[in-house]
Amino acid sequence: MGNTNIHYYIKDVLKNMPAGWLQTTTHRLDIYTEELAKTQFLSQFETLCNSNNASVAALDNLPTAYDYIRLGHPLSCILEWGIGKLQQQPADHVICFSSKTIPVLAILRTNLIAHKNTQILYTGDLPDSFEEEILKNIYGYQFELHKVTSIADIPTFEGSTVFMTAQEEICEFDLNPNIDFFINTHAQFGSILLINGIANETYISAIQHVRRRESIAMTPANTLAVLQHLVKDTSIEQEKKNLETSKTSVLNSIAKITGSDVTALVASSGLSIQYAILMGLVHHALVQYPGKAIKIIVPPNCYGGTNDQARRVVACIDGVDVVDLPVDGGNDMVQSIDIVLAKIAKEDAVPYIIAEIPTNPRVEVPDLNLLKEVLGKERKTPTGEIAIDPVFILDQTFCPNVHFLGDTEILATVRTISFASGSKFPSGGRCIAGYCTANKKAAGLMEKIALHLSICDNEATPLQYEILAAQLPSMNQRIQDAYKNTRSFVNYIQEVLPSAKINFVSEALASQGFTPSVFSLDLPTKGNTPAEKEQYKRALNLTLINLMITEIPTESKYCVSYGQLKGCYWTIPATSTQGTTKEDDKDYIARVALSPDMDLELHKKVFLQFVKGI
Repeated sequence: MGNTNIHYYIKDVLKNMPAGWLQTTTHRLDIYTEELAKTQFLSQFETLCNSNNASVAALDNLPTAYDYIRLGHPLSCILEWGIGKLQQQPADHVICFSSKTIPVLAILRTNLIAHKNTQILYTGDLPDSFEEEILKNIYGYQFELHKVTSIADIPTFEGSTVFMTAQEEICEFDLNPNIDFFINTHAQFGSILLINGIANETYISAIQHVRRRESIAMTPANTLAVLQHLVKDTSIEQEKKNLETSKTSVLNSIAKITGSDVTALVASSGLSIQYAILMGLVHHALVQYPGKAIKIIVPPNCYGGTNDQARRVVACIDGVDVVDLPVDGGNDMVQSIDIVLAKIAKEDAVPYIIAEIPTNPRVEVPDLNLLKEVLGKERKTPTGEIAIDPVFILDQTFCPNVHFLGDTEILATVRTISFASGSKFPSGGRCIAGYCTANKKAAGLMEKIALHLSICDNEATPLQYEILAAQLPSMNQRIQDAYKNTRSFVNYIQEVLPSAKINFVSEALASQGFTPSVFSLDLPTKGNTPAEKEQYKRALNLTLINLMITEIPTESKYCVSYGQLKGCYWTIPATSTQGTTKEDDKDYIARVALSPDMDLELHKKVFLQFVKGI
């Protein structure tokens, strides 16, 4: 297909595209095959292109593209495909980012692990957030940096050559065989990376994984603007947004929601803010406690992104290690923390603890008074000195409304940083921005976290701020309404299937403010051996989920979402949120998340149908 035909086809696609491509974090959850998530959308899209079919119905029936727009979404897939066609490159050699710096950081990370040299060439100015010394001294990346006047001025080099340029024409690439990676950056929209040549295709997976774990793809709204420019050949229209007004509103809402007067930071995704927290704390430790080991303490069965990201940081930085923290499923968080901190004190190391309250997926809440006591306990090093006190990094995504950080709250005396994923309750599923804040005792750490958020160019976009400004004021009410639906559904399941084990907060915990809308369901099983029982239960999980999403397709979805404005979401953590978790730590149970707006009685009716079929 010629370039002109590609332009015309993309024009037709943009004219007829489903609203969900632009307005939801994941389109067509009902058409989703996880093992094909990286290829299925584009494969079927190309089939439509070859038959010149851009009808509304055909586009709407395309399957989910990637997940949660971090790794990609329909519009980013089409942009990468379109540029690939125009440049006669495979689509997967083109990767777009919301960040201007993450693509070069992804290459540097890959080469660090491969012990390969990198030279970065650039014209004009580097992104303001590019900090050479910090990238070398904190991240551990090694590279040569040279400013050149044109793409022809390429010094010879043994290793990877990266060429960066800031330009309005972000989709245009002047390919040169002596350059391995081209990165076009744009002040508003982020960047587009082109991986040049078959010899470099081994980088694709690693770079995609950086985008998935430490940043996000170019956002749908920005991708649409770039695509429109690509096919219309006109200057990119930059949508004017009142960023300062939205940002002020968001920061005020977060302060009210969390009870903290420490200025919050807002990032492009939950994992983006978490990466800034980790790198900021590592930076702080390297400066404040030179020579001491740094320990990132993480539940082995927590959300896979958290687990994976911590281990990815450890893979790059000497002196940083992961320590497992068993927190649920028979393990007590407080007791585990006490044991781990005692061991780390004996090593005179720096402890950073990441934990979810309630835990995921078993929705458990520790004794908070005992937690405070254990976190605040004075411990001694082998030389008799006071051990470094921990920083408690609290993932509040399940219950972002609970106050932990205020001057009179339970963790006021413990250095605590709280963060939440914005794709859940904060935005109601309308965007994926995330945020973090701290109590006064940890306020001094926020400067380094802000620095690394900037270095990765991962701050929330103006549209993300606008969406959060609209959604955050109603968040606590939505949490209450969703909890009521969840409690009612849990009570019903206990009534009609009493042999099932349900993991959910008690009424007493709910009265303390822990009102999640997520519960996990351990279905009854049968068989003669443990293996048979496990196999039966896993099959029963899928039977239940498939029945719910088939009988209630407009509301029940197979996805890890929760906190959405409407609907009900079902998943099996072992095959979704725990994708990178060690097999022995995975949970093959059903996790269910309810919203404030759904047909609860219909869900009860279909669940009863499932019970009768067992």
